[in-house]
Order: sequence, then structure tokens, then C-alpha cells
Amino acid sequence: MNIKKIAAALVAASLVAAVPAAQAEGKIRIAEQFGVVYLLLNVAQDQKLIEKHGKKQGVEIDVDWVKLSGGAAVNDALLSNSVDVVGAGLGPLMTIWDRTAGRQNVRAVASLGNFPYYLISTNPAVKSIADFGPKDRIALPAVTVSVQARILQMAAAKQWGQAQFKKLDSFTQAVPHPDAAAAVIAGGTEINAHFANPPFQEQELAGNPKAKIVLDSYQVLGGPASATVLYATEKYVKENPKTYRAFLDALVEAAQLASTNPEAAADAYLRVNKGNIDRALLIKVIKDPKVQFKVAPQNTLGLAQFLHEVGAIKKKPESWKDYFFEHPALASGS
Repeated sequence: MNIKKIAAALVAASLVAAVPAAQAEGKIRIAEQFGVVYLLLNVAQDQKLIEKHGKKQGVEIDVDWVKLSGGAAVNDALLSNSVDVVGAGLGPLMTIWDRTAGRQNVRAVASLGNFPYYLISTNPAVKSIADFGPKDRIALPAVTVSVQARILQMAAAKQWGQAQFKKLDSFTQAVPHPDAAAAVIAGGTEINAHFANPPFQEQELAGNPKAKIVLDSYQVLGGPASATVLYATEKYVKENPKTYRAFLDALVEAAQLASTNPEAAADAYLRVNKGNIDRALLIKVIKDPKVQFKVAPQNTLGLAQFLHEVGAIKKKPESWKDYFFEHPALASGS
């Protein structure tokens, strides 16, 4: 299924007020986005790990993979029943967790690991977020709701006070990561900054001598954090227990492979994404000591509670367990 099919499905969902049919056990439709932060999904797809673990559960699982861009797009796809599990940042998760309480009850099923996200700028005058001005354009996957947008708001609140958390929003622009990276590397466009993720941020730093790191997400969040997660509706999780377990078991195996065999994980990424990223650079990204591949979330509550404090979400999460489904593989989460 491609982006055009997803778009058509969303239009159909808006026109037909029918209740979506229950998804049969043994089927999972997964929407991911761009970057190494989705490596566990790439490994699972390449090695057919979901199918493998499904057989251990006695279920033949049909897996459908979809590529989208931006938290708003994946949230729409999930709520229109076009997909079953989506990957996006913690920001989009908190938005949909808050809005579906008492209805679809969307919660996260797993983290995709800990990754630093870098805000890159090619403007020589910009040394910190305090230096951004009206001529700057900061690309990110989705304005306001993406995890990059939310982390930028959190940084602005720390810089100017909580009442000014939206101070930099007007400088942001929704651009898919690959397009934003291409613009930053080439220069000469209105996009002179990009709140990115791996490997795009590393490509920019290597490809444009003017590119520099203005902000590290770990600085804002107070250390390593799981900024990108997978989530689903309560209905899907409850009605598909064997498929759900196989999916989690596959992610755990993928995390083990990525942690112990970066070269094999890099090759899986290249096969699935068919990109032109340099293999050596990709392996360097995967081996970065700041990157940790695991399914248990880490350090997510701070951003979640910040969103409540500034009124972005109505419900206040008291624990990370409020917005994650319970599973033994997540027991060490935070």
C-alpha cells in the first residue's frame, strides 16, 4: 500500500460514517516514517521476523508496510482504520492518546529506541535557538504536533518561559526528512534549518560545511530519551493477541540484532529503504554510543507532562504506563 492509497482511504473514511470492520487475527498493517529511528521495523521487515514469530504462535501473519511522513498523517491513517500500528514521535502519540481517551484508547505498544535528534542550521548567525529570526525556516515532519516540534517548544519554554513556548513555531515548516536534508545539503533554498533525525542529520553535517548543531534533543529532555514510538488502538491489541505478541517478539529480536550486529542491521536498512546513504556513515550512526536499540521506553514522562502543562493535551499523565500498553518487554520503561 502506498501514500496515494492511504490518501484515498482517508477520503473514503471521511465520507462514509460506517463502523470499520474488525481486523482478523493474523493481519497487521504498519505505517512507518523516514530514518534510522525506524531501524527495528526495517530489520523486522527484511528478516520477516513478524511472520517468524507468528508461526511460533500458530498464526500465519500477513504484514502490510506503509511509508508516510508526519505525525498528523499517521494519526489520521490509524483513526481511519487504514493501518493497525503506526510509528511516530512522542508528540503525536500524546496528541492521539489524549483525544481518543474513552473511545479508541490509543496507547503505545513499544519504543523504537533512544536517539538524539539534532536541530541543524546553516545560518552563520545562528548559534542557539535564541538567534533564529524571521528569515529562518526550520523544517520538521509536522508543524506543532511532531516530536521535533514539541521538543522545540520545550526548548523555547526553557529559554523564554513557559508562556513563550510557541515562540519559534512561526519559523517551522512541514517537510519530509529526505527533502529537508536535500535542501540543507544543497543550500540556496528558504530551508536553512532542519530539526532532523538519524541518518539525515549526519548526512547534513557531512554534506554541507555550513551545517552545525544548534540543539540536541537530549539536552532538552535531560538525557537519553525514547522520542519515537509505535502505537495502536485498544481494539486492535485486544482482538489480536497472538499477532500483537508476535509483533513485540519480532521487535525484541530486531533490537538484539541491531545492538550486536550493526553491519547486518545497516544492510537490512539499505535493502528496505533502497536509499543512497553511504553504508559507512550509516554504520557509524548505528554504532553511535548515544543510540540505544530497545523496546522499553526511557525518559518519556517529562515531555508528556510538559504538553499537559502548556495545554497541548487535556489529560495529565502521572506515569509512562498511562500511555503505554502493558507488556513484559516494557517492564523496565520510564
